[in-house]
Amino acid sequence: QAPIKATCEDMSCKTGFPEDVHSAVVSRSVHGGQPLLNVRFRSCDGNKKIHFGSSEPEDFRVGEDGVVYAERSFQLSAEPTEFVVSAQDKETQEEWQMRVKLTPEPAFAGASEKDQKKIEDIIFPWQQYKHSSPLKRQKRDWVIPPINLPENSRGPFPQELVRIRSDRDKSLSLRYSVTGPGADQPPTGIFIINPISGQLSVTKPLDREQIASFHLRAHAVDVNGNQVENPIDIVINVIDMNDNRPEFLHQVWNGTVPEGSKPGTYVMTVTAIDADDPNAQNGMLRYRILSQAPSSPSPNMFTINNETGDIITVAAGLDREKVQQYTLIIQATDMEGNPTYGLSNTATAVITVTDVNDNPPEFTAMTFYGEVPENRVDVIVANLTVTDKDQPHTPAWNAMYRMTGGDPTGRFTILTDPNSNDGLVTVVKPIDFETNRMFVLTVAAENQVPLAKGIQHPPQSTATVSITVIDVNESPYFVPNPKLVRQEEGLLAGSMLTTFTAQDPDRYMQQTSLRYSKLSDPANWLKIDPVNGQITTTAVLDRESIYVQNNMYNATFLASDNGIPPMSGTGTLQIYLLDINDNAPQVNPKEATTCETLQPNAINITAVDPDIDPNAGPFAFELPDTPASIKRNWTIVRISGDHAQLSLRIRFLEAGIYDVPIVITDSGNPHASSTSVLKVKVCQCDINGDCTDVDRIVGAGLGTGAIIAILLCIIILLILVLMFVVWMKRRDKERQAKQLLIDPEDDVRDNILKYDEEGGGEEDQDYDLSQLQQPDTVEPDAIKPVGIRRLDERPIHAEPQYPVRSAAPHPGDIGDFINEGLKAADNDPTAPPYDSLLVFDYEGSGSTAGSLSSLNSSSSGGEQDYDYLNDWGPRFKKLADMYGGGDD
Repeated sequence: QAPIKATCEDMSCKTGFPEDVHSAVVSRSVHGGQPLLNVRFRSCDGNKKIHFGSSEPEDFRVGEDGVVYAERSFQLSAEPTEFVVSAQDKETQEEWQMRVKLTPEPAFAGASEKDQKKIEDIIFPWQQYKHSSPLKRQKRDWVIPPINLPENSRGPFPQELVRIRSDRDKSLSLRYSVTGPGADQPPTGIFIINPISGQLSVTKPLDREQIASFHLRAHAVDVNGNQVENPIDIVINVIDMNDNRPEFLHQVWNGTVPEGSKPGTYVMTVTAIDADDPNAQNGMLRYRILSQAPSSPSPNMFTINNETGDIITVAAGLDREKVQQYTLIIQATDMEGNPTYGLSNTATAVITVTDVNDNPPEFTAMTFYGEVPENRVDVIVANLTVTDKDQPHTPAWNAMYRMTGGDPTGRFTILTDPNSNDGLVTVVKPIDFETNRMFVLTVAAENQVPLAKGIQHPPQSTATVSITVIDVNESPYFVPNPKLVRQEEGLLAGSMLTTFTAQDPDRYMQQTSLRYSKLSDPANWLKIDPVNGQITTTAVLDRESIYVQNNMYNATFLASDNGIPPMSGTGTLQIYLLDINDNAPQVNPKEATTCETLQPNAINITAVDPDIDPNAGPFAFELPDTPASIKRNWTIVRISGDHAQLSLRIRFLEAGIYDVPIVITDSGNPHASSTSVLKVKVCQCDINGDCTDVDRIVGAGLGTGAIIAILLCIIILLILVLMFVVWMKRRDKERQAKQLLIDPEDDVRDNILKYDEEGGGEEDQDYDLSQLQQPDTVEPDAIKPVGIRRLDERPIHAEPQYPVRSAAPHPGDIGDFINEGLKAADNDPTAPPYDSLLVFDYEGSGSTAGSLSSLNSSSSGGEQDYDYLNDWGPRFKKLADMYGGGDD
């Protein structure tokens, strides 16, 4: 934004630029259409019409509002760029000039303050001026010029615009503010002012298409809010940028024009609009026609008014029978049509040519000419054109053609092109130049329906068609083709095989003799003389080759002439190869398997000979005399002409792999024989004659190390299975050893555990059973608190898992059961530190019986009589034997 200053109209007003040199700082990169600065021009007479100009019109232009724009995109040099801006009064032709100096912005961020863009001050109406008289304060009427701000500015934001200040700020502490739409009224926050410095800034890019100008009012008050200066009005005009493309009201426009219309006939009007300022170049549109399709009879049949968009005809020759519809591409460009800086858009105008009359078909020429190469069929040799002004693709427009003479053999026909209505003369039978060199046809054309009454034209039109037959260079041909030659195989290289020649059908062309070459020879056995066509061999012919199929070998040769264009023909030579006995028979298969015993041990073999009868079977099979072990161990018997059986001669042959040579002789004359080696794998067999698994592995060629590894794996697997079984039995034994071996009737401990109490025995029936209750059945409030529990009481912990005895007798060792119990007690984390080994049961929190810790059984045992234990039954028999019976 160029510096903006307030201008005043005083008593000594002078029309013109306020300064001779105007300096501005702009960016180094300048884009076409970019506003650079705003020049100020003072007009004392507001009615003057001023026109601005530039001394560098190719680089800069000045708008009517004084804004200087870049005319093209370029880079400013490091040195200041200078040009002259002129202002001319259109009525008086009076002219004023001012020099403009553009300085590029510094390339580094830390530019000095003097290089930054200067922000001018807008001072409230009271200001001191120096005149010829002494200093005095004079109030003047001020006119603040509008601030021009380009839309779509890229910032940075906030962007400083101008500084508002009062000359009273030297004596008072003032506060500045702005009001109005864009400041404190919607849309709010676009413009802000620093209340201390009075710096007015814009906070974001502006859009002229939304708000074209902002009217703000600046205020200056003291710290108490009292008005110090009268408010001043600030007008901010948003400078239009060319940021909107023209838009047509319709994408497709339709219009009509009668055929035969004169130039200047109005057709239609197209209209486009631009959202940019219509009073500026950004919104001034210009129209033009980009293309016309079709371009006949002229590529410029229409023109368009570049300002109004009216389309009119500009050339004569509109003919609906030739062109029914025209499609025009219309372009609208702003910037008054400037192709460099203007934005464009396109639309389509479809113009339909309407019909006006009817006419019969008429040939466009009295004689049509055509030519056709000989031996060609389905070729269009002539295009018969007619004109018909009727509506296309109707019976009144469609033409029918017929030949009235010149083709007695029916070699031609005339087809109608459904699109163009032309007659297409087509060859339907081959024509030989040596027989017929020219045809003259008479043809007639008429519509599918008769002409309407009153038409002063003949119903049909006639014309002559002259067709010339062109002699062409025809391909030579081999005789005969294919040629069959019977030859015995084994013919040596360099031998002459046959002669294969061709003939040239052209009798009227002068050309040299034919040249021969090889086109296809799969086995590369042959060569041909290029002059006389003599074929000789370059390798031995072999009937057993892969390139021979059913005894037949095919080779293709080429005969070429030197005509224009050169032509060539191909011929196939078929060689039927007769067989000779040049291959010895071989054994098949090459490997076999048999058992190491005599039965069953037969091996079926087959003789294979690439030759055919009589040079193949029947074959003779025999074993060689050396080494002697072959005939000692093996015997061979022929079972047919091609098959034999090999078997063991001895009763037993050790397992292994044996190479058995076999001599095979064919029936050819002379005979051919060969010794083939049959690899026999001898193995142990089951009752079905099949090799066992191990033998198969040996037969498959596994080494000794591999076999040992496999056996070790099997042994390790068996050991693991055995250990698992032993562990399972051990585990089962440990479970069963927990049960006592003693009969339940004789087991004293079992009786004691079953009673589960330590009272006075059966004779003492007066006791409280509640003392025998388990701790998990005692109410929580009946349990003693911790600290007063007896040392022999059972702790309240998880129940230890002691071994459980089975009630049934078991043959295990009772010592194992005791050891298991002792181990469980030692590993019980809940066992308290008292001298009993196990806690058998919990007896409650108290007992009616006295403590047993003071009893001395050894001192009183001798004074008691235990004979009554013999009367208690078999359960107390052991106790009776131990304590009863006197000294025994």
